[in-house]
Amino acid sequence: MPDPNAPARDRPWKRPGAVRYAISRIRGLIHPDVTVYEPEPGAIVSDLDVPIVSRDGTTLRANVYRPPGDGPFPVVMCAHPYGKDNLPVRTRFGYRYSVQYRMLRQPRTVRFSTLTSWEAPDPAWWVAQGYAVVNCDLREAGTSEGTLALLTDQEGEDVYDLVEWAGAQPWSNGSVGMMGVSYLAMSQWKTAALHPPSLKAIVPWEGLTDCYRDLVRPGGIREKGFLRIWSLGLRRAGLTFGIEDAADKHPLHDDWWDSLVPDLSRITVPLLICGSFSDNNLHSRGSFRAFERISSVERHVYTHRAGKWATFYSDEALAVQLDFFNRHLRGIDAPELPPVRLEVRESRDVVASVRAESTWPPVGATWTTLRLNESGLTPEPAGQTGSIAFNARSQGVRFGWTVPDDIEVVGPMALRLFVESTAPDVYLFVGVEKWRDGTFVPFEGSYGFGRDRVTTGWQKASMRRLDETQTREFAPVPTLTDQQLLSPGEVVQVDLPLGPSATMFRRGERLQLVVSGRWLWPRNPLTGQFPAAYESSPRGKCTLHWGPNRDARLLIPIAAKYRE
Repeated sequence: MPDPNAPARDRPWKRPGAVRYAISRIRGLIHPDVTVYEPEPGAIVSDLDVPIVSRDGTTLRANVYRPPGDGPFPVVMCAHPYGKDNLPVRTRFGYRYSVQYRMLRQPRTVRFSTLTSWEAPDPAWWVAQGYAVVNCDLREAGTSEGTLALLTDQEGEDVYDLVEWAGAQPWSNGSVGMMGVSYLAMSQWKTAALHPPSLKAIVPWEGLTDCYRDLVRPGGIREKGFLRIWSLGLRRAGLTFGIEDAADKHPLHDDWWDSLVPDLSRITVPLLICGSFSDNNLHSRGSFRAFERISSVERHVYTHRAGKWATFYSDEALAVQLDFFNRHLRGIDAPELPPVRLEVRESRDVVASVRAESTWPPVGATWTTLRLNESGLTPEPAGQTGSIAFNARSQGVRFGWTVPDDIEVVGPMALRLFVESTAPDVYLFVGVEKWRDGTFVPFEGSYGFGRDRVTTGWQKASMRRLDETQTREFAPVPTLTDQQLLSPGEVVQVDLPLGPSATMFRRGERLQLVVSGRWLWPRNPLTGQFPAAYESSPRGKCTLHWGPNRDARLLIPIAAKYRE
């Protein structure tokens, strides 16, 4: 019987369990696991389409929900391009809500009120806790005037003005906190860096911080799935962002992309970040980047590997959000949150451990080198020179390591490959998998995908040059600012960062590395990671080399053994 750890060609997009998963997806498309409730009559005072004039005279508009009475109340705010008035509507067949809840899998029940717009805080819940909620349309979106300015300095100034307006209202206590998921998190970064006086705390719940690296061209590879659907949704709402055109006009990380990156080091406000391990295709890297780079003294990261929306609206997450805002917007002596709420999983549905940590990655991690060789992945160096070749567009390769004892792998990972290509370039897609008794172990992934790997990474071989000022051994940072095409017969070193994760491996289970020249999953919405899609490598053969003079290796962080 062949050794499952030994290097071998593979098709990583084919993993067992696809049919059963497809059946569950059909059920979810027909009956999404979403519950919509009506607020208690008379419990909320609603001021709709309130005009707010920005510093340049543009009229923005917001919906304000607050408890009865004069207050004053602390304020929870969000700002976004999705339309503050796009709310659930009751029909004779039940509630009609955002189509995303139908197209993207919900691993457990998502519950919110009829006043809740896409990825926004639920006004009914927050008003019941004594807060006012302000839901704002950004420029050109919804009923606001002006021209869309997503991710720009202009948007940061607009949201600053919205915050200060909310802090000055007679029903406000002058303390404003921002909160929301995805873009509603992204719109907080630049504003927080400007230090509006009324902004006392922010809760960016999964928000990327570098549009080029985190979404548009991770590792320099063009994303062409989610980006197209997101742009289409904006166009249908009458908005034009131009992000798709920019992705083609600016293939390198240049000044245009730099202008969209917030200066995280200027953020000093208390902050609760959601750092998800299940959104590696979109927000995970940016969330952890923010946690590491901000200057806030009071900063916390809430990690999880569950569904994005189900977690945001869950009782546990709401309780944490409330304690955080009570502490910083009300001055209540609420429980102080740990710097890191760490959730470690054994599989998609099994949580191994939830505990407090002081740092990310956790202190005490042992950075362990697993070297690629003729035996697969081993702690020992390769004894001899070797290689394995694969068709960049139709194949991949795998290397395995049978775990000798119970371990937790917690943190980012880094892969070093020595690559040869018959084409001038090869686009490398890599993943780390978990196998148990010959069975693939799935995890929760981006866009509600329920068959994800432990972690993944991307890198164009031609864009391999590292930024030596930022690179750490366990976190290589390619500059992505230039290209060095490969010559025939040339072998080059390529260092790839893999996204953050926290996974329990039991003794005898297999950690498996896969490498390919195309995205590691199909795009089929029933069996694949819809809508994730990336451009594939040029046609050609890719060869991975190892040996005493080519130390190909996977660097993994092994934390303390599992704590009962």
